[in-house]
Amino acid sequence: MRKRSSIPPRLATKALRLFLREDLQEEVIGDLKENFDYDLDVGSRFRARLNYWKQVFLYLRPFAIRKLKGTSNISTAMYKSYFRAAMQNMVKNKLHAFINILGLATGIAVAFVISLWIYDEVSYNRNFSHYERIGQAFQNITANGEVDTWNNVPWPLGNEIRQHYGTDFRYVAMVSHVYPHTMEVGSEKYSKAGLFCEPDFYPLFDVTLTKGTFPVKDPSAILLSESTAIGFFGDKDPIGQMINMDGQSFQVGGVYRDFPQRSRWADVFFIGQWSKFAIIAELEKMDDPWRPNAFEMYVMLADGVDFASASTRIKDARLKNLSAALAVKKPEIFLHAMPDWHLRAEFSGGKQTGGLIQYVWMFGIVGVFVLLMACINFMNLSTARSEKRAKEVGIRKAIGSYRSQLITQFFSESILTVFVSLALAIGMTYLLLPVFNALAEKDMRLPWGNPLIWVSVVGAGIVIGLLAGSYPALYLSSIRPVGALKGAFKAGRGASLPRKVLVVVQFGVSAVMIIGTTAVFLQIEHGRNRPLGYRVNGLVSVPGITKDVHDHYDVIRKDLIDNGAIVELTECIAPTVGSWGSSSRIDWNGKDPDLSIDFTVFEASYEYGKTLQWEVVQGRDFSRDFPSDSAAVILNEEAAKYLDKEHVVGETLRSRTIPFTVIGVVRDIVFAGPYDPVRPSLYFLNKDQLNFLTLRLNPQKPVAASLAAIEAAIKPHMKGEPFSYQFMDAEHARKFGNEQRVSTLASVFAGLAIFISCLGIFGLSSFVAEQRTKEIGMRKVLGANLSQLWILLSKDFVVLVIISCFLAVPLAYWILQSWLESYTYRVALPWWIFLTATAGTLVITMLTVSWHVIRVARVSPASTLKIE
Repeated sequence: MRKRSSIPPRLATKALRLFLREDLQEEVIGDLKENFDYDLDVGSRFRARLNYWKQVFLYLRPFAIRKLKGTSNISTAMYKSYFRAAMQNMVKNKLHAFINILGLATGIAVAFVISLWIYDEVSYNRNFSHYERIGQAFQNITANGEVDTWNNVPWPLGNEIRQHYGTDFRYVAMVSHVYPHTMEVGSEKYSKAGLFCEPDFYPLFDVTLTKGTFPVKDPSAILLSESTAIGFFGDKDPIGQMINMDGQSFQVGGVYRDFPQRSRWADVFFIGQWSKFAIIAELEKMDDPWRPNAFEMYVMLADGVDFASASTRIKDARLKNLSAALAVKKPEIFLHAMPDWHLRAEFSGGKQTGGLIQYVWMFGIVGVFVLLMACINFMNLSTARSEKRAKEVGIRKAIGSYRSQLITQFFSESILTVFVSLALAIGMTYLLLPVFNALAEKDMRLPWGNPLIWVSVVGAGIVIGLLAGSYPALYLSSIRPVGALKGAFKAGRGASLPRKVLVVVQFGVSAVMIIGTTAVFLQIEHGRNRPLGYRVNGLVSVPGITKDVHDHYDVIRKDLIDNGAIVELTECIAPTVGSWGSSSRIDWNGKDPDLSIDFTVFEASYEYGKTLQWEVVQGRDFSRDFPSDSAAVILNEEAAKYLDKEHVVGETLRSRTIPFTVIGVVRDIVFAGPYDPVRPSLYFLNKDQLNFLTLRLNPQKPVAASLAAIEAAIKPHMKGEPFSYQFMDAEHARKFGNEQRVSTLASVFAGLAIFISCLGIFGLSSFVAEQRTKEIGMRKVLGANLSQLWILLSKDFVVLVIISCFLAVPLAYWILQSWLESYTYRVALPWWIFLTATAGTLVITMLTVSWHVIRVARVSPASTLKIE
């Protein structure tokens, strides 16, 4: 008969922890050992066990009753113990903690920045109280065999909607385009952008007057924004002050609160009355007011009406008022809802195809994946070190710890790491946000004063902590104590499989981001290198030309050419990088009567082609040697295709029944978006005053000196109007703005994703090298060289990276092909970007692993083998 003189410690402590604080355990365990004798072989096991626990219960009952009121202290002590253990573990494993904290902080900082960017984008226009019910009138036009979507409408559409469809709408407002006007206040002149609108505009867009009152009855009254009023009049009362604008007199009738920056009207600094604009623009004198699409219309839906049903009812509001000649374009009016103005502003074939929303989704997914990669690092490093903590878990279980308590401990360590990382991430975000704002061209700030944001941040920190610590907590807490205490615990092949899967996911995401960033860059360069049909470098545009400049055009041109400032000069109706006019009233002999074509129309002086340096492929350019050129027209190649003739020079086109002779065909000129298709275009001479001067600078002369000479020659004839200029190459480059910003931001985030992945590989390879130190020492004794050791330690990582790249390449190809389909002019994805991304990922991995291989391989075998 084998006798034990004490209760097994595991069972005794298990009972004690139900009633006692930790500081009483040793004392009671001593009493138990002295007072109880447990015989395993007397009687049945059931009775022995029942009697045993009865004795334990009777012994512990006084303690339990006495300590019942102190259970809260037990819980507090327990959590303090978890915190101390977590801190000790972090201090003990400094490299492991550093990698975890830095990786998580980087991932959280990226998620912070992306969240701020997304919030900035989706909050656009949300300041308007009727945000969900405001819409803008668009129309689908069938022209050139295709359906185009325009956001401009004829001015009578507002009255048509009010008279025939008024029950569907609460407010309807016609609005002019927002563009700069010259405003003269006393002796000072300013250039300010603004608009003219109908009265419904004010309640529609929450215009709030800080001075003055509604309704504004005086047609000549003008409303100024607060910032503009202060700039014009300082502390002086602006009400009643006179302003001369574009040769017309206006009186300040009110001051309104500036529109928020993230809104459609952020650049509106004055508001004029539609009745005054109708007189200035002579709207009532138009021979066909339903034809020009030069205005905007905004509405607010009535209660119980949705955009789809309202669009269906008003779709023929313009069509039924058109002549038969214009009705062939089949215009259909529809409403574009305000929530879609900023994020879903792109249309193709008459259907909404997206817009900035694709970048919101893209960066949102990037933020999630970068944060997930940081969590993957935490999981991988924690589970990889499971063998190091196996004995700790075994001891805790042996002295009575429940699995739930171990899980709580590991989750506490995880959450502590996350909150340390969270604090570091907030600091990183605060420091890097100005740089990010510069890249994204925004003014985002951390919302320090918004408690909801910080509650969300703390909640997200807890969720991230639970997510990142879930696998280590559940895995390590399941370790069997017997094997762990004997040193027989091994993670096994099954334990490393999830770790390998996570590494594959991590580097797969990194490879996709590398490929995506490269593809975006190639698409931008593809657009930049697109043949423009003219030389954009060296072109300067001067807007706002006065009649005096037009009258002295020949003198100005001669002086600037003679002094060497320019090569050539021309007057034109629009800047080269934009088009402001079109016409569908173009006819010729043999034209299909069912064919509806919308030609882009340019008007300019004789020197237009020489200034642009376009390429004539048929016929000749305009020339002062041919007085008949006043009735001539030049076509681009796209327009010449519609005449369906091999040689179009000498053919006659009719514009509104006026005949024009084709004298030449030029290469297609890209004047719209860099990725848009080329439009059929016609170029006419116009000897009247036009809107712009376009000059080609002399490349042999310094730009600053040429600009000074241009200003000196033109400004005296501006009659007090502000003189300004624009470089056409800069305006052309600005059209790549969205893609350029996306490319830059994607590059930054891809770099950070790779950095986080490298941290993970660095930590894992460090652990593997440490774990196999003795094996490496034995192999060195047996003659293994550095290259053999490098292959030994790095092959597993290389295999995982290769697998991740094989999975990433088809995924990246599918994503990029879907993205490129939104571009008419797009690059073909070359094979080498996929190979480069794969090779680059492999090189980064091998460099990261090699550092540990070299460090461990240089250690003397004697020092590693004597450890045992």
